[in-house]
Amino acid sequence: MFDFSFLELMVIMVVALIIIGPERLPKVARTMGQYWGKAQRYVNGVKADIERDMAVDEFRQLQQKVQEEAGELEKSVNQASQTLDNQVQQFNEEVARSMPIDQPAKADQQSATKTSLTSGQNTSRNTVPDTAPKVSVDKSQ
Repeated sequence: MFDFSFLELMVIMVVALIIIGPERLPKVARTMGQYWGKAQRYVNGVKADIERDMAVDEFRQLQQKVQEEAGELEKSVNQASQTLDNQVQQFNEEVARSMPIDQPAKADQQSATKTSLTSGQNTSRNTVPDTAPKVSVDKSQ
């Protein structure tokens, strides 16, 4: 802030010695040192307050940015979920359209048979589902 050279400080001290006198100079110097220390503490406190306020502002900006990104992520997840739900619904509609109207019971039965076969409930290897066409062999020939 202020730039004093050593020569300038010596001139100020000699002038102070002449004006104030040798008896009061130590007391004045002590008082000036105390005021100088108070001024430095005050300036340092103001600097710390400013830095603290700047850090709080930075944290608020960071928090706002994180909240915005979280909102965008939530929107994208919701959109993906809706897209997946729509695709599943379309698939179910296509399956329902491809099945004949009079055979939903057979489809349910086939599904149950396949489930029981894959789950290991039926251990016979020669099991044929009930919906398979039955062939009769005439042994009289």
